Amino acid sequence: MAITDSSTRPPGTRAAGSPAPHDRFLGRMTHFRWVILGLLFMGTTINYVDRLVMGILAPDLQKLYAITNVEYGYIQSAFALSYAFGQLVSGGLLDRFGTRVGYAVALAGWSLSSMLHAVARGPLGFGIVRGMLGVSESPAFPAAAKTVAEWFPRRDRALAFGFVNAGGNMGAIVAPAVVPWLAVNYGWQWAFIATGGIGVLWVLLWIPLYRRPHEHPRVSPAELALITSDPPEPTTHVPWAKLLMYRQAWAFAAGKFLTDSMWWFYMTWIPKFLHDRHGLDLTHIGPPLVAIYVLADIGSVSGGFLSSALIKRGVSVNAARKTALLICALGVLPIMFAQSVSGTWSAVLILGLATASHQGFSSNLYTLVSDMFPKRAVASVAGLGGTCGYIGASLFQVLVGYLVVGTNPNYLVPFLCASLAYLVALGAIQVLAPRLEPAIVDR
Repeated sequence: MAITDSSTRPPGTRAAGSPAPHDRFLGRMTHFRWVILGLLFMGTTINYVDRLVMGILAPDLQKLYAITNVEYGYIQSAFALSYAFGQLVSGGLLDRFGTRVGYAVALAGWSLSSMLHAVARGPLGFGIVRGMLGVSESPAFPAAAKTVAEWFPRRDRALAFGFVNAGGNMGAIVAPAVVPWLAVNYGWQWAFIATGGIGVLWVLLWIPLYRRPHEHPRVSPAELALITSDPPEPTTHVPWAKLLMYRQAWAFAAGKFLTDSMWWFYMTWIPKFLHDRHGLDLTHIGPPLVAIYVLADIGSVSGGFLSSALIKRGVSVNAARKTALLICALGVLPIMFAQSVSGTWSAVLILGLATASHQGFSSNLYTLVSDMFPKRAVASVAGLGGTCGYIGASLFQVLVGYLVVGTNPNYLVPFLCASLAYLVALGAIQVLAPRLEPAIVDR
């Protein structure tokens, strides 16, 4: 029997007599796309745990290192600004080189950056490591958007991305449940070290399990046919600068600029708001934050489900997506009253409704990219939108730092901005993409 040297075979070929990747599943429907979605959920969970540690510890770190609210605003702005500029290149790199290696490298990088917070001292040190964290986390959502576009047909993408967003909310639930306990029992440094180290375990799962659908040995022909049931698209790379010519790209970017700034405000200032206005310290803030992000988790999946359900009932993609966006935008409006209510849990309910509505809005907003652009451009467009979103977040962080000052900080203006941002974003999307027509990308 002849022995074939595998090192001499052309890349992408298999030895004679070896089964094709999908042969052993002939006649069966596999569901491996849900395993991939589970990995995206886990990756997004880790992403949010790592980025939320600083916000939860902020009141104590501010006291320990005499960090003012203005300085805290600049520290969080460093994360947002570096995240924004990281997405200038991360989406294009993911479109060119793929998500298997790109996502793994990014997650390993942000895990290390998170652990390095343990050596920071004072505003400058925390600003530097927040900047490192922002750059390394920047490929996360473009990678998730690209993976969802590769693994799910168009009609299921809003629901799938709802689960991706739910991973962020799960991280927002896990962080306040774990971080205070770690900080109180082992010191604040271990809150960063322990949560940052979780990412290594995810990389050990992602690398062996992830392949593109048509290359994956655990995907049956029936599942592959479902995944690829949309009309075929060209595969050539789209230059990032060319996307600036499309109104559809600017519709997504405008939505991200206006709403990402509000989401990052929730992430970084809600713990401080509950501390400043309701006296919640590190040992008592966990349950309210968990409740807020449980509601956000529900909103993420529900928002994605709503537009997908409408489409399956025969509603046009344009009407379904924008109906869901409008409902979610209206759900944020009550946050303008969060400053005025006296009861802690009344404030928690209002904040939870706002985060739930944001996540439902975000699930549908991200799905607009795959509605309007071919798969080969999805990560680049998502990167463009993410850049605009976190430029907005960076500016808003600094503004909030200057607005929320004194011994009795007033959060009225930031909450008023948050209440209106989503309706303004939907208006911008309607003006720039009134029918969600697919962009004609010719190369």
